[in-house]
Amino acid sequence: MTTTSRRTSTFASAALALALVATIASTASTATAAPPADHDGWRSLAAGAEPDSNPLKGFIPFAGDYPDFPHSMEWSYFPLDAVMTGPGTFDWTAVDTTLDAVAARGHQTTLRFYLDYPQRESGIPQFLLDGGLETYAYTEFGNTTSVIPDYDDPALLAALDQFVAALGDRYDGDPRLGFVQAGLIGFWGEWHTWPYNGDGLPDRMPTAENQARVLEDFLDAFDETDIEVRYASSANAGLDVGYHDDSFALTTKPSPYGWYFMDQLLAAGAQDKWQTNSIGGELRPELQSCIFSADGCPVIQEGGDNDFDGSVAVTHASWLINHYAFATGYTGADRDRALAGARSLGYSLRVTEARISAQQPHSDLLDVGLAVENVGVAPFYYDWPIAVALADQRGRIVQQWTTDGTLDTIAVGAEQRFTAQLDTTSVKPGRYTVLVQGTNPLASGQPVRFANADQDSVVDGWLTLGRTTVRP
Repeated sequence: MTTTSRRTSTFASAALALALVATIASTASTATAAPPADHDGWRSLAAGAEPDSNPLKGFIPFAGDYPDFPHSMEWSYFPLDAVMTGPGTFDWTAVDTTLDAVAARGHQTTLRFYLDYPQRESGIPQFLLDGGLETYAYTEFGNTTSVIPDYDDPALLAALDQFVAALGDRYDGDPRLGFVQAGLIGFWGEWHTWPYNGDGLPDRMPTAENQARVLEDFLDAFDETDIEVRYASSANAGLDVGYHDDSFALTTKPSPYGWYFMDQLLAAGAQDKWQTNSIGGELRPELQSCIFSADGCPVIQEGGDNDFDGSVAVTHASWLINHYAFATGYTGADRDRALAGARSLGYSLRVTEARISAQQPHSDLLDVGLAVENVGVAPFYYDWPIAVALADQRGRIVQQWTTDGTLDTIAVGAEQRFTAQLDTTSVKPGRYTVLVQGTNPLASGQPVRFANADQDSVVDGWLTLGRTTVRP
């Protein structure tokens, strides 16, 4: 299943409600040198740096108000018992409260549910414990409170089936969401119970069959919102899932050990999944405070490489939790390097050329074209539409159109051309600035900005393409 065949209804309908629909045609080609400025009316646009913040990419904090470092998403964990109150019964208050608070700050939420989180109270719903679910205490990771459930218990598996189905039914395609991770299993919902892996201690993971069952639950429940899983394997390499590396820049790049993040992707033949499915995760917490310093970080694990740039290059990661950037923060040159690291993640879209054709006599149609290339390391994974607008001489948007062109069609290292005929019947005659942006389906969310010098030069959130005159 390709990205262009998924995630269509909710995001598209939210965007289409913003404005009139314009017809659009597009053709794909590899990026080439720009033609002369007068070639069929196309003119080159000056390149610029990737904006400090763009939707669905960059560094993100745990959910909270952190205005001092640019970001577009926030991260949230939820214990299952905060939502699942009984067999087939749910109270979504905790989730909706968080999603609404994050959206009010102009951000999308990426989330995961757990049953077992070391050093926190167990997330197992009480009705399962009352029903006789077996659990196992442990002291690893400083834990004294949580317990490992019997993940193969039929009642627990039935409850997980019900929960994931209800989660998808309620939230799939919700514009408040960025990505959903298939948690629930293992410590922190990370799909491992190490050191309880059968090597000297009992293996507490569910069987391979039951792991596949839970993952299939997520795939059945979510058609529009991207799902990420912790570990690549031959069992999930062919499925419509992305991955998250929660030890990013420490155990990420290919290694002699065979279990690093890229080792597993390569072994599963999933090293190119980034072309269709998102890669996220967490910058290893012990590295967050030092990896952008001139001295770097000490090696905290044998074989750890502390290579942020190299890890981005091999994974094509789009986003990473880096709570230190928000809760403590960087200063001086460290902050500059951290911002550059955040900008290096994910897509980076640049308009190389634009064409604004003069309005023909006795016509209400304005022809606009743009060529967009992706100079980032990953695609844009959702079919968010491209919007075009006209601003008057005071910088006020007087008309906006949502086109049929979508951002997910622009492959890394490639250029996509879009043309649209825009109906100006309701626009007063006059001189206007032509603007473009990628439209966020979250009404309060950030628009997709372009890596161009004229981004935000006339109207915040919009790239200036040029000027035009609307005639009577």
